[in-house]
Amino acid sequence: MSDNEQNDPAAVEIRSKEADSPDNDSSGGSLTIDGISMLLSNTLSMGPSNSVTKEKVIPDLTLKGLADHWSKNGFKKIITMVGAGISTSAGIPDFRSPGSGLYDNLAKYKLPYPAAIFELSYFKRKPAPFFALAKELYPGSFKPTAAHYFIRLLHEKGLLVRHYTQNIDTLDRLAGVPEDKLVEAHGSFHSNHCIKCKKEYDMAWMKKEIFADRLPKCTACTKIVKPDIVFFGEDLPEKFHQSLDGDFKECDLLIIMGTSLEVHPFAALAQYPGPRCVRLLINRDAVGRPKFTTWMDDQNDDSLLYNRPNNTRDVAYLGDCDAGVLELAKNLGWEEELQELMSTELKLLAKPKSVVKHASKKDKAAASASSTH
Repeated sequence: MSDNEQNDPAAVEIRSKEADSPDNDSSGGSLTIDGISMLLSNTLSMGPSNSVTKEKVIPDLTLKGLADHWSKNGFKKIITMVGAGISTSAGIPDFRSPGSGLYDNLAKYKLPYPAAIFELSYFKRKPAPFFALAKELYPGSFKPTAAHYFIRLLHEKGLLVRHYTQNIDTLDRLAGVPEDKLVEAHGSFHSNHCIKCKKEYDMAWMKKEIFADRLPKCTACTKIVKPDIVFFGEDLPEKFHQSLDGDFKECDLLIIMGTSLEVHPFAALAQYPGPRCVRLLINRDAVGRPKFTTWMDDQNDDSLLYNRPNNTRDVAYLGDCDAGVLELAKNLGWEEELQELMSTELKLLAKPKSVVKHASKKDKAAASASSTH
């Protein structure tokens, strides 16, 4: 499969239809599950042709079609939900990619099983492996990607309702996504607390301890200080639950990037928008697919239906997240604006500093006005 084919939703749709065809079955003459479903659909008149055709939310359910609709009609209330896939181009591994994923590269820590490194019970007994890994992945060693800056651009344009992230790398903050727009569903290194007395420590203190190869211990009670990362078995932050109802009521575009949509409750966010909300997936792999066959799509409401006959609102770009947002920005006429934002911000990050001050549109306008007087 060529890169162009992989990134072309139309090509994906064609391949999907070909794969569903019984004529293309390679199992020695026996029908595949999809082949059987099509046969049942045609024979018993149970398929989409006999059901009420639902109206599409936008006429063309491709990335180009979405951009055309956006340019002409506009989306006003956008929510983004992202996972590790938007940070891999920054050099941060995701969790599950075979060979390169984090879980495939933890042998040196001699864990009983890979997920133990993020289990609270194991951390309390043996915190050293987590902090050794934290040193490798610590924020400040990496820079935001085009996908992060596209989200920042949505905020600058007044379109971003909320940005939900599974990532703990704080690259969203570094890209300038403001805290009131940010929901770090799985926590982050931004704040830290003693696991016993709950005394709080800032990011600078934690970084100093980690890079000195010391186990971070509370100065009040000597117990371990843990970054506010959600480990397995811990509750998600209150902000995650408090934001859901209000955020999704008026959402007209949900952008899903770089996530497997396998980890709940985060994955369930894709189900929160109403039926007239367009959902755009930008991801390397086809995720969120229906559990049931095409003639049961009425039972697939919790899934993304891109490239399915009954799809009314879902669009998919299957490929690299950065490439996807750059293609979308190009189709929207935002490419130059996005590139300028990235260039300006990355130059700021390259300068020696203790705190980066992000330049907003208002700041730039004020600077421009003062220079003309």
